[in-house]
Amino acid sequence: MTPQASFMILAPIDPRREPELRRLLASMNDAPGRVNAGNALIPFGEFDTLHFTRFVILDDKTLEDVRVYDLPVRTYPLYLAFLGDIDGDLDAFLGKLVKRAGKGLVTIFSCCAGFASVTDLVEWMKTHSSPVTANYVNWRGRTVRRIREEDALKKALDEYLRTHAPVLSSIPPREVVSKLQQFVDAEKSAGRLTLSAESPTPIGWWIRNALHLIGGPLLFVFAFPLLIVVAPVLLVRLRTLEKTDVELCSRVDQAYSDALALLEDRDVTNQFTALASRKPGFVRLWTLMGILAGVDYAARHLVRRGRLGRIRSIHFARWVLLDGNKRGAFFSNYDGTVESYMDDFINKAGFGLNAIFSNAIGYPRTNWLVCDGCADEQKYKNFLRRHTLPTQVWYKAYPGLTAIDLERNRRIREGLESSSMSEQQTREWLALL
Repeated sequence: MTPQASFMILAPIDPRREPELRRLLASMNDAPGRVNAGNALIPFGEFDTLHFTRFVILDDKTLEDVRVYDLPVRTYPLYLAFLGDIDGDLDAFLGKLVKRAGKGLVTIFSCCAGFASVTDLVEWMKTHSSPVTANYVNWRGRTVRRIREEDALKKALDEYLRTHAPVLSSIPPREVVSKLQQFVDAEKSAGRLTLSAESPTPIGWWIRNALHLIGGPLLFVFAFPLLIVVAPVLLVRLRTLEKTDVELCSRVDQAYSDALALLEDRDVTNQFTALASRKPGFVRLWTLMGILAGVDYAARHLVRRGRLGRIRSIHFARWVLLDGNKRGAFFSNYDGTVESYMDDFINKAGFGLNAIFSNAIGYPRTNWLVCDGCADEQKYKNFLRRHTLPTQVWYKAYPGLTAIDLERNRRIREGLESSSMSEQQTREWLALL
């Protein structure tokens, strides 16, 4: 298995170069929301281990929300974030990225404060790397290569079934499968289809994953005596704070909403970026850190592959805390419209949504952390839209394919390579086609 890795380079933008940066990023697109995969600055399509990537300017329009807690408005740098999800070793990917697109990266990052053209680019990116607080991968080990090969397999089978329908419709299911297997073997021999075997899982990944698996429960066991004492106090204090939380859920300016909509629904998959300030105080900080640690652990070890809770439409997602944990950003790549995405969270993961986002200033008021909150659908949607940021550049390696498509294609390949299927399994497998 080839595990996935993620990166996020975060750098403050030189205010004098912001207009130039925005023009550069716009030049990477064919149209708003439509990246040119072969653009001159960074030809994303040439990197065969890159699933998703984006450039986004973290321009927070809600900084004044802290006034509701009688806090002074802080001035944060205007950040450029460059983030992505890849297969395999991150250092190897960054080296390849610099080798192929170093000039374009220098052109873009030269708009950031403190960057010089003589800078060691890989080292600079590592220095400006921002760690992920919680991460979700839809199907760990499913590579870009595998996705593309299985998509080609599905298309080849569809064409074969279409052209041979009269013959195949008159024979038993097991014979249909046998003919499909013979067809695929012939296509592979002719070099028209490739179905690569999985690579061995790096031993270092196994060790790190095992330590993470064991370390979480061990830490909980050691901390349990303290938690028994502290948790009730924190919960009571949290409930007291909830009763006075201020909601900031007004509708966003229509022009801003229209600008966001211009970047959405360009494919079956969409990008999402949101940024918000954390509610003040150690109770909210500890609550947020604890919840995100739990989400990261569950996403890595507990949840069923292909699902975040009951949500099946998310390819990759991450939560990142910024500026000394005073602000938080959420990035995801999801299938469907933004409206269906918000509905999915409300209906299928509302308690988790509340547990995380109720620590953001202005979120609909919760009750004991997980109740109410997003149950007020319109307030939640208004809140989320207020904090959504436009993503200047967004790339997906396999346009037109949803997470459910990828799961179906995997099952098609596994069935085709299976040495034995029951009659019922054979019928169910054929139904996938």
